[in-house]
Amino acid sequence: MRVPYENRFHELEPLLARVEKPTRYIDHEWGALYKPEAEHRCVLIYPDVYEVGLPNQGIAILYRNLNEAPGLSCERGYIPWVDMADEMRAAGIPLLSLEGAAPIASFDVVGFHVPHEMACTNYLEGLDLAGIPLHAADRGEDDPIVICGGPSVYNPEPLAPFFDCMMIGEGEEQIVEFCQRHRELRDAGVPRAEMLRELSKVGGVYVPSLYEVRHDEPCSPHGYTVPREGEEVAPVVYKRVVKDFGATNPVPQAVVPYMQIVQDRLCVEVLRGCARGCRFCQAGMTYRPVRERSADQVVSAVTGGLAHMGYDEVSLNSLSTTDHSKCAEMLNRLNKRLGDTGISISVPSQRLDSFGVDMAAAVAGEKKGGLTFAPEAGSQRMRDIINKNVTEEDLERATRAAFEAGWRRVKLYFMMGLPGETDEDIVAIAELADHTLEIAREVVPKEQRGGISVSISVSVFIPKAHTPFQWCPQLDDAEVKRRQQLLFHSVKNRAVRIHCHDAATSLVEAVMSRGGRDIAPLIEGAWRRGQRFDAWTEQFELSRWEEAAAELGMDLRALAQESFELDWRLPWEHVSPGVSRGFLLREYRRSLEGVTTPDCTRESCTGCGVCPTLKADNVLVGERA
Repeated sequence: MRVPYENRFHELEPLLARVEKPTRYIDHEWGALYKPEAEHRCVLIYPDVYEVGLPNQGIAILYRNLNEAPGLSCERGYIPWVDMADEMRAAGIPLLSLEGAAPIASFDVVGFHVPHEMACTNYLEGLDLAGIPLHAADRGEDDPIVICGGPSVYNPEPLAPFFDCMMIGEGEEQIVEFCQRHRELRDAGVPRAEMLRELSKVGGVYVPSLYEVRHDEPCSPHGYTVPREGEEVAPVVYKRVVKDFGATNPVPQAVVPYMQIVQDRLCVEVLRGCARGCRFCQAGMTYRPVRERSADQVVSAVTGGLAHMGYDEVSLNSLSTTDHSKCAEMLNRLNKRLGDTGISISVPSQRLDSFGVDMAAAVAGEKKGGLTFAPEAGSQRMRDIINKNVTEEDLERATRAAFEAGWRRVKLYFMMGLPGETDEDIVAIAELADHTLEIAREVVPKEQRGGISVSISVSVFIPKAHTPFQWCPQLDDAEVKRRQQLLFHSVKNRAVRIHCHDAATSLVEAVMSRGGRDIAPLIEGAWRRGQRFDAWTEQFELSRWEEAAAELGMDLRALAQESFELDWRLPWEHVSPGVSRGFLLREYRRSLEGVTTPDCTRESCTGCGVCPTLKADNVLVGERA
């Protein structure tokens, strides 16, 4: 029997006084959308706590689009923190939606966002709290259709057994089409199994139960995935892409929260996609093609959004905002318009080779916070291997321009364990950081030097699906720790602050990123041992993952550190962002030679395959310098 849709907040309310941050669980925020009379209900769940999930633009876009569609409604859900989850289980209260405080299991469609690999145990936490069977194969006619989508769904296999449908690509149009089709099938009384076959015909929808894993050809140890015999489904599910990006709403945010949230600012997506082609970067492959909003649309969106929501900070978001062909114009226009308001503009992703004196003056206007650059590697040899296409001269010019323009805090992002890396490359990271501090002390007036801050953040390379480095192993975690110590000892100036990413979480992330369906029992085993909120340092316990792996006869390090042969079929190749295997192979081979590939938005087509495959094109509103 279907769980009834009803408000059960009165059951949850007595628990609020006993948990941390009770405002995570109350509804009726200003700007929330609620359509209790709708004929079809979807709930979208971010796999983390409220303050982390609310700013997510992906869910904000889908939430607005669904609620604007006739007959459809969308509510939000988040994973309760461990204290509330334990209280709810003890009291027999299921996971509830935010707007209607209704049981998640009462909705027609339950959707989970997939932001990164380390959210994997929280999907099971959410399903279990909701009272929905963990495995798609165990769900009956009265259970909701459980779907997922997001930036980290491009290797869907480790999560495949837990979801009925997986949405590949950009969801603005896809989610509305999916829910409309589901409503038609539900109203026609179509049985669940046949319903899933019909839903697989919606563009970009992958239904794992209609596919099987094989090992009968040269392939990775995890096998490869093909349609089940007799199932008429696509052998490759290509991502959905929004071709007319300029027609989408630039300010999907509607909700003003009661509590302090992560990224508590107005966010405007100014462009989508990146064609720089960094060989480690999954987003740079999966978000293609590049599509820019016009300067007029961005300026209008910022001023309108500020008036509507009352923020005092604006973030111009994208994978590479300073690549926008009208970036300087947008910033100058916004600075003039907001000059006397105290409102600051942040650009979270600055490119070293496009950040000169003019850009330094335009970013943030009068308010100078911190600047972040990502050289990714310390030596030019390594930057050529990864196709970063920036030089040490670019870094010096950018940081000098920033310090001269009044900036005092600079953070540099690097990666450790990249294919081909040597100790000399680690030492080069330290030398680059020391040199950046020297530039600051040279440029900044003596009386202001106390405010100088140069910090470096070093993450561990993780091979990702659909990138030129997808065949490469992760560095042994003991070797990661050795190189981290080498870095600490190589930085000569104690004023340079160093943060290194934890090798243990990177190990698990690598297992998730390159595994197959055989990894699903590992995720479930870790969750059953108490793992949840793996992305939170204080909650992550590697020992639970190791115990779960041992029970299954798996070795986490062997899984993360195995090289894949170039002719093997890989677990994720039945879904595609449109980038061809041939292009990825060519880029991998060019990396071995240290040969770079240009950005197709500045030069000619590089043959990645996205535009002809997806029948979409780069859309620029001006000439990129």
